Formats: sequence, structure tokens, C-alpha cells
Amino acid sequence: MLFSPLVEELILALKRLPGVGQKTAQRMALHLLERDREAARQLARALATAADRVGQCRECRVPTEEPVCPICRSSHRDRSLLCILETPADLVALEQSGAFSGLYYLLHGRLSPLDGIGPEELGLNHLQSRLDEGEVTEVILATSATVEGEATAHYIAQMARDRGIRVSRIAQGVPMGGELEYVDSTTLGLAITGRRQFED
Repeated sequence: MLFSPLVEELILALKRLPGVGQKTAQRMALHLLERDREAARQLARALATAADRVGQCRECRVPTEEPVCPICRSSHRDRSLLCILETPADLVALEQSGAFSGLYYLLHGRLSPLDGIGPEELGLNHLQSRLDEGEVTEVILATSATVEGEATAHYIAQMARDRGIRVSRIAQGVPMGGELEYVDSTTLGLAITGRRQFED
């Protein structure tokens, strides 16, 4: 063992973060202990408080310390539109675009039977109840373009159609500034099949 037990414990804890390997965790731990102990204490307090107090919005399942998040409480949102997303990061990205004024529903994952993730783990029973209320007239599927994301989208689309709710899918294709020669064939295929009329 290179470090003391407490330092090793801190490194192991930091390694649990997504995208953080051994060397990065070690750098973080040593920085906090050697250069910025006050930041370490602040981080520890913020983590402890968030772990104790943050739950999920009972409407959309976004992380919040309130029973209903500000987006779901807002009177300025179109309550007939419900966008289905996989992660809170997806919600942040869409919200920052300013292009959507409806409500959201977070799955916190996607269907993956091999990993033990079924409809119950994604809260689809809660989504079903929400769709049964009759307020939603369109479900917008914004799941990832992976096999699991597509399977999840198809499952939810069927749920919505069974209730007479319109279903749409976000457009997928070539990103702004992207050059066709560098775009993979699957993305190009989606861009061609999802084309729309050009308007000046």
C-alpha cells in the first residue's frame, strides 16, 4: 500500500465517480489534501447534505430537495407536451437549448434486460399513471440512438399510443458544423430518412 488507509479510502471513493480512474482519483485526493483542505471540507459538507436531502421530483423524477421541482411547478410550461429523457444531464442540455417549453420525465437509464433494468427500474409504472391522467397529448421521445435506447423508445411509444397520445421522436443526424465525410453511416442514414422540407 502506497498511501495511508484514509488516503486510500478517499482515492477509492473518488474512483466511484464516472470517468475517474486510479490516476485521476489519486490526483484529486492529493490536491484536496495538500493544496486545498477548505475545498475538501466544503465538498464533504455539500456531498453529505445532498446525499441526505436530495430525492426525486414526484412528477418528473429530476433530482431535487423539493417534492415538486421548479419546472413541474411552472405555470409557463406546456403541460400537454412530455419529453422522455434518460438522464438529468440530458434534461440540462435540452433546457439550455431553450427550444422546449413542455415538461419532462426522466427514466434514469434505459431498458436493458441483461443488466436487470426493466420497466419497473425506469419508473414506467409511474409514467403510465401520468399518461392515464389525460393531460399529456404528445410524448416526445429523446432517448439515445443505441439499441437499448431504441427499445426503450418503442416500449414507451406503445404505452402512449395505447392511450391515444401522439408520439414523436427527436430528429437525429448530422450535427451543426459537421462535415459529411466524418459522420458515421448510421447517423447519415438517420439524417436522410428524417429529412424535412427546406424553408428559406
